[in-house]
Amino acid sequence: MAKKYDFLFKLLLIGDSGVGKTCLIIRFAEDNFNSTYISTIGIDFKVKTIEVDGKKVKLQVWDTAGQERFKTITTAYYRGAMGIILVYDITDDKSFENIQNWMKSIKENASSGVSRMLLGNKCDIEAKRKVSRETGEKLAKDHGIRFFETSAKSSINVEEVSRCNAAAAFSITLNCFVYEMRYTNTFALPCFALNFSN
Repeated sequence: MAKKYDFLFKLLLIGDSGVGKTCLIIRFAEDNFNSTYISTIGIDFKVKTIEVDGKKVKLQVWDTAGQERFKTITTAYYRGAMGIILVYDITDDKSFENIQNWMKSIKENASSGVSRMLLGNKCDIEAKRKVSRETGEKLAKDHGIRFFETSAKSSINVEEVSRCNAAAAFSITLNCFVYEMRYTNTFALPCFALNFSN
């Protein structure tokens, strides 16, 4: 059977419990929203295929539990991720403060060179906002990463975030192949756990 995609990329969403990671993934993969989701236990994932620069990219988007008791389980999934999306809730300043802890966790557990992005979720609840857009933008700029405000409920910027991450991972992969070809005359060792299997 013919392969239905050109590349398979693993993306990981991390952040405190209740910031809306599961809702973002459901919105992206199924274009659906349900406000009654329960907290993720351990880890889960959804799959969606999109097109980037004329190539079919299959995205495995992994949803991690935000509770401390699952941290040893979820950090095992950092390795091999080509993109890690840090999520906080704009109505919860503690979830924003904890982004620094999540950044540290990436540094300790993820592959070097992994693409990162910061999301301020629930931007549809402007009346309850506690973290300004400018504050989120500054943190992202300080870490040299992209920033978006999103809403799984209103579907604001959800598709854009996924495409941006896929494009970044795709770019890293192409640069890696160019390096392999130029300096080793081979491409037998794909970078960042790129998977070409069916």
